[in-house]
Amino acid sequence: MAPDGAPAGPVQEKNSKNSLVELVVIVAIALGLALLIQAFLVKPFRIPSQSMEPTLDVGQRVLVDRVRFHFRDPHVGDVVVFKPPRGADFNSCGKEPPPGQACAVATPQKSSTNFIKRIVAVPGDRLSVKAGRVYIDGKLRDPWHINQDASCSICNLPRSITIPPGHYYMMGDNRGESADSREWGPVPRSWIIGKAFFTYWPPKRIGTL
Repeated sequence: MAPDGAPAGPVQEKNSKNSLVELVVIVAIALGLALLIQAFLVKPFRIPSQSMEPTLDVGQRVLVDRVRFHFRDPHVGDVVVFKPPRGADFNSCGKEPPPGQACAVATPQKSSTNFIKRIVAVPGDRLSVKAGRVYIDGKLRDPWHINQDASCSICNLPRSITIPPGHYYMMGDNRGESADSREWGPVPRSWIIGKAFFTYWPPKRIGTL
């Protein structure tokens, strides 16, 4: 018997059941919100390769803003996560370029893999690559902190190409160790998932991008 003379067992059991239901509901709501945020707002992404060094190291983790490009166009310099053309799975161009020219035509199919690279050219830009650096309309436009390479097989592509409407050209900051648009071509805007804006792991690299 409880101190007031009423039996306590059934009341305690009912309270325990209510607490358990409340906990399950809270966990379900939290998981639902987490999935909703990842699906539509912010997505975590792990850096899978050395192609973005020194900006991003292998295993580093970033947050990707999935909303921004609904309100503005991607900009040159944005580090973005995207689905590349299917040719990226085989490092192949949709139309074999002549010697000394980067890939200008991608395969029409989309790969299922997520890539992360930097946008170096936007629709209408005339792009060429010399000593691993980006030239637009014949002028050097490569202000980022990159690992330069003057000798890799895709680091000297002086014959210019024009980026087609609605497409973006992606390159890794580790120019000699990046399989990117130079090999498999430009990426349609609709395949861009979002902009990487913050790195949260490892702790010593926490900060904005």
